[in-house]
Amino acid sequence: MPKMKTHKATAKRLKVTGGGKIMHKRPGGAHLLSGKTRRRKRRFKVLSAVKPADAKRFAKLIRPGGEL
Repeated sequence: MPKMKTHKATAKRLKVTGGGKIMHKRPGGAHLLSGKTRRRKRRFKVLSAVKPADAKRFAKLIRPGGEL
């Protein structure tokens, strides 16, 4: 059976921390910013952890066959 390949699009969008959490950029901070409050725009800069329900699926895409 051939090796599993990393899903490159997903790997570019997600980051794995030293503790094994998968972090992602919050959606909505790229355009139409004039109608959003300063506070809301600041919070787009902060990475947030992927929900546990999705983390296992994303881990397989980033590191197929390997654990995080």
